[in-house]
Amino acid sequence: MSFLNISHLEKSFGPTRVVKDFNLSVEKGEFISLLGPSGCGKTTVLRMVAGFEEPTSGAILISGKDVVKLRPNQRNIGMVFQSYALFPNLTVAQNVGFGLKVKGAGSAEIRTRVGEMLELIGLPDLGGRYPFQLSGGQQQRVALARALAPKPHMLLLDEPLSALDAKVRVSLRNEIRSIQKELGITTIFVTHDQEEALSMSDRIVVMHAGIAEQVGTPSDIYSRPATRFVAGFVGTLNTIEAEVLDSAIGRLRLAGVETILNRPVPDGTVTLGLRPEAVSLGQNGHDTAVTGTITEVDFLGSVIRLRADLGGQTIAFDTFNTPGTAPPTLGEKVVLGLRSADLLVIED
Repeated sequence: MSFLNISHLEKSFGPTRVVKDFNLSVEKGEFISLLGPSGCGKTTVLRMVAGFEEPTSGAILISGKDVVKLRPNQRNIGMVFQSYALFPNLTVAQNVGFGLKVKGAGSAEIRTRVGEMLELIGLPDLGGRYPFQLSGGQQQRVALARALAPKPHMLLLDEPLSALDAKVRVSLRNEIRSIQKELGITTIFVTHDQEEALSMSDRIVVMHAGIAEQVGTPSDIYSRPATRFVAGFVGTLNTIEAEVLDSAIGRLRLAGVETILNRPVPDGTVTLGLRPEAVSLGQNGHDTAVTGTITEVDFLGSVIRLRADLGGQTIAFDTFNTPGTAPPTLGEKVVLGLRSADLLVIED
């Protein structure tokens, strides 16, 4: 049996259902991200696992035991909040050792464990400081150490990086993942940032309107989205309408040219999804070539994002910023190469 089993979980606030038939099994040591826009129900799921919200219905089993009726302090779960929630009147060391003190640990045990945690988060010499004397990234490290100090069975993180600037956020997410792997602790991470979820997770749960739309590895979620919402929410996606010429083999007319998907598609007209990085400037051996006119050029540093009009439909694609090679200019006619295998049929 999986370490954490969530089955048919529902939560309503009055007449509003915010979580709908949510199911998830998590193996011991896995890093799972709940990814979705604001209001999709991801934090509510986390709070139900932590014990801060009681489900309207459904079961939450940890190591085979249903914990729905247990209080948060009876579940042996560590939680890190978006707002740090450090005690301003306690030193860093006192904050980290707070959970151990509540559990009745002796002063020597607390001192040893606090030292271990401060070493783990890379702040061994800051135990005597107060939270206001730390940067935002340091405060979040202390919050993480406090959650881990009592040796919980599971770690829950509720958008812990959203209040930090971009460079600190990237650094800290790498540290969190490294610490999680080192400790082997089962972790559920809530975020609305797709890059965080894709870079940190073993598996991702993409949520929308209270529903788990897709559960899969980062590669599955990005490369093989199961629904239109997942395809549009995770990463940048071109959507192109194509006329179906033979539904049995997926022969289509796309931007005036024919291509074959070699898989069945619905009759009529289909919506295709295509990632910008799957489009090349020039055919370059790709099985399908379309002609377009450049309508936009965005300089993004090492990459240049271009958009081209394909006779009424727009497609975005990327090219490297190569010194000495000028990118296409506005109004220039270009040939773009596509692979039929990269075209996703997007269904509702």
